[in-house]
Amino acid sequence: MGSSLVLSLANLLIISTIVLFDSLVMVNGVFSDNMYINWGSHHSWMQGDDLQLVLDQSSGSGVQSKGTFLFGSIEMQIKLVPGNSAGTVTAYYLSSTGDKHDEIDFEFLGNVSGQPYIIHTNIFTQGAGGREQQFYPWFDPTADYHNYTIHWNPNAVVWYVDDIPIRVYKNYQSQGIPYPNAQAMGVYSSLWNADSWATRGGVVKCDWTNAPFIAKYRNFAPRACAWNGPISISQCAAQTPNNWYTAPEYNQLSYAKQGQMEWVRNNSMIYDYCKDTKRFNGQFPGECFKPQF
Repeated sequence: MGSSLVLSLANLLIISTIVLFDSLVMVNGVFSDNMYINWGSHHSWMQGDDLQLVLDQSSGSGVQSKGTFLFGSIEMQIKLVPGNSAGTVTAYYLSSTGDKHDEIDFEFLGNVSGQPYIIHTNIFTQGAGGREQQFYPWFDPTADYHNYTIHWNPNAVVWYVDDIPIRVYKNYQSQGIPYPNAQAMGVYSSLWNADSWATRGGVVKCDWTNAPFIAKYRNFAPRACAWNGPISISQCAAQTPNNWYTAPEYNQLSYAKQGQMEWVRNNSMIYDYCKDTKRFNGQFPGECFKPQF
């Protein structure tokens, strides 16, 4: 990516911060209080607010939250696998369970050295996904930690990268379009071998001479409504002071945030399912015809 584009984004961020500072507050969390390693524990590591997930030829690894949630903001700082990460996927997502599960995804598709990662996003409702949007990062996600946030409320889901919104999925359930608002979701992250499809459609495989592949995490804690059974469907959606995410300012992106998202989507977006005419043969999902921000 050219330096002029990076400078343009930097200028945009400065301007938007002056106009209106409404970014989500950074969350500092202790992993051991909130998550546990649910597979690959023999070679992964968790201590305090730091976590390392490892992939080698023996296995990948993953973590899962101790609790489940309905609405709120989930933040994680991640430093992705450096160097030749082709074939690897670092996944970070919310998900319920069962065949009709809901899910909100960040997935980071590795690449050969010198080529950009792909930030892959998706959302599932009632077991149906296929709503992919992909972006190239405008920074090196392996050089330092970056904040990845899923903000989820009764009105919309917003994906943020370093407090910059990259995607919105709004609630049009009243018009027959499914929305994830009635199933508790846990928080998951994993590092795994996906070289059957992840890099150039599976053409480029994991180079195990570069193993172990390591993704590093820090500062995780959910600011979310804890699930307490079916009563939470109404309790977590209620417009109360405790449910801070239902406040009017979270119902619509500010003008400054819309400007940030427009810049990212114009300069870094590489795939949008709502523009894939070959895939859908003109029969796009209903939300593709609705305003999203």
